[in-house]
Formats: sequence, structure tokens, C-alpha cells
Amino acid sequence: MSDVMQVSITTTPAATQWGSNALLSFSDNEIRVHVTATNEDTNLAVQRAARQLDGMGITGLACSGDNWDLESRWHLWDGFYNPKRNNSIDWGEIDTAQAAELAARSQASLWVREMTNGTPEHVYPRALAESAAEILKQQASTAVSYRIVEDEALQREGYQGIYQVGRGGARKPVMLQLDYNPSGSADAPVDICLVGKGITFDSGGYSIKGSSNMVNMKADMGGAAMVTGGLMLAIARGLNKRVKLYLCCAENLISGDAFKLGDVICYKNGVTAEVLNTDAEGRLVLADGLIAASEQNPRLILDAATLTGAAKMALGRDYNAVFSFEDETAQRLIEAAQAEHEKVWRLPLEKFHLQQTPSAFADIANVGIEGSPGASTAAAFLAHFVRDQGRGWVHMDLSGSYLPAPNECWAKGAKGHGLRTIARFLQQA
Repeated sequence: MSDVMQVSITTTPAATQWGSNALLSFSDNEIRVHVTATNEDTNLAVQRAARQLDGMGITGLACSGDNWDLESRWHLWDGFYNPKRNNSIDWGEIDTAQAAELAARSQASLWVREMTNGTPEHVYPRALAESAAEILKQQASTAVSYRIVEDEALQREGYQGIYQVGRGGARKPVMLQLDYNPSGSADAPVDICLVGKGITFDSGGYSIKGSSNMVNMKADMGGAAMVTGGLMLAIARGLNKRVKLYLCCAENLISGDAFKLGDVICYKNGVTAEVLNTDAEGRLVLADGLIAASEQNPRLILDAATLTGAAKMALGRDYNAVFSFEDETAQRLIEAAQAEHEKVWRLPLEKFHLQQTPSAFADIANVGIEGSPGASTAAAFLAHFVRDQGRGWVHMDLSGSYLPAPNECWAKGAKGHGLRTIARFLQQA
């Protein structure tokens, strides 16, 4: 028997010996996915089938038959991914354009998932920044330039949030500043800026997490990975606009030099923020990236972060949360997600949320008042560091980007869910 199993899609129910409403049936080295009236839509049925096949120890699949399209093939890839082994898929008979699109998606998604699933020993702040820069240089070498601002240089250049959060770790904090400029002209306007949270491990600092809440915190750099992957995919699709990328990378650890509750951070734009919880550190580092992005005066700014547990409580782990003061800007991102078959949901962000992080010793605090909506006040904190307190800005809280346990559609760990949305937003906006 071949190591690669042929898999086809059929609308015919499985024979009764495979069980009532069976999703899968087998014959020699052929697998049939049965999409019937009792199953969900074809794409989800295929993704569920892929997870079951991975669970059986099958490591190679080849699409066969006439019922495959671009999205069903991609859902097969998403479900068949296994972080512990290199499962492979032969796309079968497919045209050149679709093959190129699937190759671009798989390259970007694999990088996002592998970086997010990587150990904090190997994916530390500078390693994350260097890997992101390298993968984008490989994608478009002549159009990409970058610099990495590290440790004391962050403080000298005014990026106090990243510096203060990361100063407690032995491996120093960094900011990646990357410029994708396909025109090559230094005078080309910046169309969109991307900002990503890159906390490569989050202990919670002195507001320390319990072990059960800390175990998955290697994935707290998922926002940085996601915006990088989104830009990578957009470049592969032929993006011809200038985009600047800012990754805010640090470890949030405890030491004699770590930042503390009661500290006040004075940001480059003059806003001061009191630290009332060192576990609300993501917003502190993103503030620097948003200031840098605003200085470029782009048409739009998008940031992405695994920012709050409140967003996960609201939406679970199937949807990413969207925040913006502007209906049109939020709708652009929602439409991008819909076009890419990814799930987002807009959560409230109003001007009154700006007043719900008061401080007696600074302009704002890094957590909201008791009873305030945690995801909305976190987004409102970020708005203080965007030009005009939020003009042309949209924030993604990546509640749907990582699974602490596998389910019927996804392996444990990073999903890459959101990178296609960001890529489409860059292309269409």
C-alpha cells in the first residue's frame, strides 16, 4: 500500500457498515469524505475529516476526483497540520494560479504556526525579529529594508514601553522596524502600517500568572507572527503598496530589574501610563509601535495582539475580535475576513471607553476600573497612542489564533487564523 492515501469528496452517504452518517469511509488506499445533508458545509467537513485522518497516523494525502476547489483543499491543509510531524498533501490536478495561492498560504501559515508554537528558549525577542525580517526579505529582497532597535537604544529613541516591559529579562527587548517599499522611492507614501505584539514569553511579571495560565504563554507573540504572515502572503499575491511593519518584542519576566506595579511610563508622544498590573504588558509595548506607526502618517493602521482574556470569554476561540472607532475602517477588516473564509466579530469601542482607565499619578492606567469591559478598555488604552486617538486605526484581539487543546477542526497550538484577513486588508484597503 502507498504511504500516500488518495482522498476524494462525495455527496453520497457512506455505506451503513461505516456507521450512521459516517464522515469517512475507506477502500484500499482510497479515502472518501462524505458530505451529505447531515454534515456541515463542505469545507468544515473536509477539515474535520483531515483531523480524523491525522489522528489515525496517516501522514500523506493526495486530492483526487472532481469535487475539490481552492477552499476545500486549503481546509484539508489546515486540518491535516500536525506540529509534531511533517504531514504532506498532494493538491492533485490544479491550475497554476491556484497552486501558487496554496503554496503562498502554506508558506505563510507554516511560518506563523511554527514560530508561535516554538519554545520560548528558541523564540526570544531578537530571534523573533530576525526571523520575521529574514522571511520577508526572502519574499521580496529588493523591496524590504529593516532595522532592529535593541535594549538601551530603545530607551534612547523613546520606546519606553518595550524597554520597561523587557528590562527584567536576560534576553533584551527589541523593536523591528521593517519597510516594504516595492516602488523603491524614498518619497513613496506609506499606505498601511502594521503593528504586532511580540511578547515571546509572559510570566505575568510581578502580577504573576498561575502555572495553568502561564503554560501557553510562549504564544503571546502571536500578534507579531500574524502581521508578519499577513504581509508575507500579501507580498506573494503581488502587493504593490508601501507597508511598514513594527514588531514590539520582549519577555515579561521577574527579576531585580523588572518593572513593577506603581511604575509610571512616559511615552514618546507625551502620554504617561501607570502600571497597575504587570500582566497587562501587551498594551504597554504596542503603544510604542502605534506611536511609530502614527509618525508615518499612513492611510490606515492595523495592530494585532493576543491581548485579553476578555475577548476570549466573549467570542471563544473561533473568532478574532475587531475594534475601531470608525465604522468604515472596522467594516474593511470584516469584509476582508469574510472574503477569506475567516471569522471575526466586532466588539464595542466608544469614546467613553477612553475615560475608563484613570490614574491618580499619570494620564492613564494600564488596566480599567472595576466593572469595565476588559477587551474594550484595552483597545481604548491603545487608542491614546494612535494619531488623533484612533484615526484610521483598527485593532485585532486574536482570540481565535491559538488553541490550548485540540478540537475536531484544529490541532493544539497556533492556527494561523487571521493572517489571510490581514493579507486581504493590505490588498483591498
